[in-house]
Amino acid sequence: MSEPKGTVVLAYSGGLDTSCILAWLKEQGYAVVAFLANIGQNEDFAEARKKALALGAKKVYVEDVRREFVEEFVWPAVQASALYEERYPLGTALARPCIARRLVGIARQERALYVAHGATGKGNDQVRFELSCYALCPGIQVIAPWRLPEFYRRFPGRRELMDYAEKHGIPVPVTPQTPWSMDENLMHISYEAGILENPKVIHHLPPCRLRGRGRPGRLQPNWKFHGGPCVVGEARSRHRHVGSVPVKVTNAKDGATRQEALELFIYLNEIAGKHGVGRIDIVENRFIGMKSRGIYETPAGTILYHAHLDIEAFTMDREVRKIKRGLALKFSELVYNGFWHSPECEFVRRCIGRSQDAVEGSVRLAVFKGQVYVLGRAAPRSLYNEELVSMNVQGDYEPADATGFININSLR
Repeated sequence: MSEPKGTVVLAYSGGLDTSCILAWLKEQGYAVVAFLANIGQNEDFAEARKKALALGAKKVYVEDVRREFVEEFVWPAVQASALYEERYPLGTALARPCIARRLVGIARQERALYVAHGATGKGNDQVRFELSCYALCPGIQVIAPWRLPEFYRRFPGRRELMDYAEKHGIPVPVTPQTPWSMDENLMHISYEAGILENPKVIHHLPPCRLRGRGRPGRLQPNWKFHGGPCVVGEARSRHRHVGSVPVKVTNAKDGATRQEALELFIYLNEIAGKHGVGRIDIVENRFIGMKSRGIYETPAGTILYHAHLDIEAFTMDREVRKIKRGLALKFSELVYNGFWHSPECEFVRRCIGRSQDAVEGSVRLAVFKGQVYVLGRAAPRSLYNEELVSMNVQGDYEPADATGFININSLR
């Protein structure tokens, strides 16, 4: 055991990496406070607390941050219609600044000089955690074991970590037969590493081990779209001081409704997960400079993306929407790269929120075999003029005016 070095607050998940890191930090002489955030993952939190204490943590914080995650991080992403590289709904990227904010709060509470995490030296999460921590507490010192030569030379791979865990009596959920990495939160589940590092591997071949919330297409209920028990829902949004956010979902089949943010989101995950909605298999560009393959399941987020996009197109001015789309692209890049707590990201969020003033209404949609179908919409502040656009009535429009419009545009 090394000389005492002070207190470090570890972002602890209970998995292989952070369990070994907790024991390793103890070896280095740190007093370890473990922080486990309940952000919607399928976890036995009581068992995780017991495990951390058994590994030598002097204190363990287990805190439920699901509500603030939805209301303060997911809702702005829904408003932005945020997708990184046109496909990734940012499930992990949104969770990290939420966790880091509480990590720093606990460090202040414990008067700890250090925080630590288990993110690898090749991934995005190290950047997300650390930029958030430094933005919120510039004086904090971050310990990132996977970037320390004395750690990564001792543990060059997961096999060595598993050997270390076995030697120290650390129970871990990962075995050599299933060496992929999984990250779960309320918004999504992601799978990467191990067998998935080969981009040609088809992840849903039998046996289907990567089920998570969604199901591969062949496992979805074999229902007919018309007449069968296809789930149809109605989501409503209303104006708030920060813009439009989801406030109600109704299942048109059985009349069930959900209104509170967390309850609504959990319900949509359940509905969409049954139909395999929101599963993607992509290669993306990490901020650090390399390409990586990831499989993501984002059920509720995918439904809300389509619902919001539809009502926004129905209610937002065309030119405002063009500018907002550019802001959404910038927002997605900032969040993916770890800059949630930066002044530029705060500015972009405020601009996007302001664009949502008129985005109020309801969308009726169906989910079926991995797809979301928009069936209709209504909005009190819609810019859609049925009479003006009608092919059957002239309305307040003079067709002859179009001749000059076409002539001017053809001058080139």
